[in-house]
Amino acid sequence: MKVGIIGSGGREHAICQTIKNSNKIEKLFCFPGNAGTKNIAENVNIDLENFEKIRDYILNKNIDLVVVGPEKPLVDGLVDYLEKFNIKVFGPNKIAAQLEGSKIFTKKICEKYNIPTAKFGIFYNTNEAIKFLQNSSFPSVIKADNLASGKGVYICNNIKEAQKAIDEIFGGKFGKAENLLIEEFLDGEEMSFFTIHDGENFKNFGTAQDHKRALEGDKGKNTGGMGAYSPSRLINEELEIKIINKIIKPTLKGLSELGTQYKGFLYTGLMIVKNEPYLVEYNVRMGDPECQTILPKLKTNLSDIFLACCEKKLNQINIEWVNKKSLCVVLCSKGYPEAYKNNVEIKNLDKIKLKNNNFMYHAGTSEDKNKIYAIGGRVLNFVSLSDNFALAKENIIENLQNLNWAGGFYRKDIGYKVIEDQ
Repeated sequence: MKVGIIGSGGREHAICQTIKNSNKIEKLFCFPGNAGTKNIAENVNIDLENFEKIRDYILNKNIDLVVVGPEKPLVDGLVDYLEKFNIKVFGPNKIAAQLEGSKIFTKKICEKYNIPTAKFGIFYNTNEAIKFLQNSSFPSVIKADNLASGKGVYICNNIKEAQKAIDEIFGGKFGKAENLLIEEFLDGEEMSFFTIHDGENFKNFGTAQDHKRALEGDKGKNTGGMGAYSPSRLINEELEIKIINKIIKPTLKGLSELGTQYKGFLYTGLMIVKNEPYLVEYNVRMGDPECQTILPKLKTNLSDIFLACCEKKLNQINIEWVNKKSLCVVLCSKGYPEAYKNNVEIKNLDKIKLKNNNFMYHAGTSEDKNKIYAIGGRVLNFVSLSDNFALAKENIIENLQNLNWAGGFYRKDIGYKVIEDQ
């Protein structure tokens, strides 16, 4: 079987690596891929906004299955387009992808189907938003409605911070903004809950805790994710039942009444308040770096799971997991999530000797003349499976110290809450 993976990040390298372990795979293609995927797949340099070129390449190379990793092609309707040509694609269609493409779309579903979430208001200009906040209590949460690569959420402690957030959103920092969302601040702990869907059935696909802030102690600016651990320390059987019955099933019902089904990964971002789940956001794909954290624990053949989803046979697959803890630390370019230098060489990669149950996934990297360069904010992901989180972290820190890349930084406290509890 030939498989194509759309995307260039750590998530896509992890998917490539996991699929490669299948003896059913004849060849892998990655669009456009990175320096890590280049070693296990054929990287294809195609503009992801040029659907026709992607289609032509898939048909010419007789690719049997396409997996769409990042959110933008999903929101733009790549799945719908490719399916018109009878190409098997794993990922949600354009309507279902609005769960991530528009936070307001999701909030309206929450309102209609009584899904627990923070109280919210939708505002269409700066004056309206500021007037509302002048009569509100802080902290408040201000969100860009559209895709923002995980950075369009502001937690504001006063009116000055709120003014800056509103100005940046309406000023076009995350693309043209016709509106924004203001939410009440929920005081709890975040959790990521993953499910996988075939349009009719769904199964759980693990839990994780992401660390969004750039600096240790969960300080600094929001990022796409500085690291994660799995499973979440918050998950329990009672909470899992509540998440499925109060949040996921009503959402699927809402999509069904809009005339569509959900196929693909669904990332349910939650705030847990006294063992009660509140929906923070949906992502319509595996998270990054949660994907890199969760996939190494998977025992079941990933390509079989993807095919089952495309054929509406997920109920015939038993998804099995290794009983280990998993931790991931992201190595970033200095300056991220603000300005950072590109094309900085990463030396000493040959000094990384990965032990069993240790992994390194490339994200923002490229290769030129046998040298590896950083070309993104998030550059490498180091993952370790172990019987406890503390040992997993020790393994990762050892690998990071062996690399000793002067152009990067990482958080040394990923998983600190769960490690304190051990």
